[in-house]
Amino acid sequence: MRLILDEEQTGLGDSVRALLADHCPPQRVREVMADDGEGIDRRLWTQLATLGMTGLLVPEASGGAGAGHVERCVVLAELGAALAPVPYLSSAVLATDTVAALGDDSLAEELLPGIAAGQQTAAVAVAGTGGRWGSAADSVQAARDGGHWRLAGEAAFVVDGPSADHVLVYADHGWFLADGGAVSWRPSRTLDPTRRMARAEFAGTSARRVPCGDPAGVLEAVWHRAAVALAAEQLGGMRRVLADTVEYAKARVQFGRPIGSQQAVKHACADLYASCEQAEAVLWHAAWTADHDPAALPEAAALAQVVLGPAAFDTAAAGLQLHGGIGYTWEHDAHLYYKRAKTSELLLGTPADHRARLADALCL
Repeated sequence: MRLILDEEQTGLGDSVRALLADHCPPQRVREVMADDGEGIDRRLWTQLATLGMTGLLVPEASGGAGAGHVERCVVLAELGAALAPVPYLSSAVLATDTVAALGDDSLAEELLPGIAAGQQTAAVAVAGTGGRWGSAADSVQAARDGGHWRLAGEAAFVVDGPSADHVLVYADHGWFLADGGAVSWRPSRTLDPTRRMARAEFAGTSARRVPCGDPAGVLEAVWHRAAVALAAEQLGGMRRVLADTVEYAKARVQFGRPIGSQQAVKHACADLYASCEQAEAVLWHAAWTADHDPAALPEAAALAQVVLGPAAFDTAAAGLQLHGGIGYTWEHDAHLYYKRAKTSELLLGTPADHRARLADALCL
């Protein structure tokens, strides 16, 4: 098992970091955040696609890079550090992994080349009106209408739903593909202004049923991979908060000395560093497991969310506090990382849900 990135993986992270530094500074994030439109930076998405980042896990035969989860997590960590407003989690992770788990060749041929090229995006609707993962199976019904299927009901908290060209829906305990433009979208007001979510409203929406022998098994497989990917995003946010907080502690002078020289601040920063190091080991273990030991992924993925979710939020909260009064202002970015950390902690379930998953994986 490798818990340290090799030279090529490190170089991948450096390339994405440089791109984001040039094209996704904090001011750009705020511009997209304040826009009443779809809430994504199309130009940045195209640039990521040009570098081959949007199809890392897409097979080469479908126009992707055929890379692994470790490489994708390297990219996600950089995107999380920058709060990049792109549909990476929705399209390059959730939708791509759902297509892979479904194993339908015609669906893969239809969706993956466009996703890999950055020309199309896709979203996944699996949460019902209560917000729990997989509960859309009960809140969205599917019925035959001649030779077609039609969907009725609602799915909640669909990441980047309104901007998606295609929507994969877990409805009536089966999987369906709907045209994103045929779905009625109602924006969801969430704590995090940097990631758009919406409620999908289906009112006789035409859809195509995707052949699948084990729909619930596909749902679980997607959760495991998404948990690892989200953990990478969370680690990126932790790294940025740590770096910004340490830099501020060095520069902020109070009572004639940098606040970083105070023992309490030193210890707090040391705790943040230790938390980041632990989280990093857990993440790379999970990513390596996804690539090399899929049978052990349920345990590793659950562990990633058990550790990274609370750790990312605690880090963001501590960073906010250590910045003092300036950290609580709208103009400072500390609150954006705090809000992203809290919504990400709950995106795939509650911390209690993740602990229950880990206990089940360990047969406890």
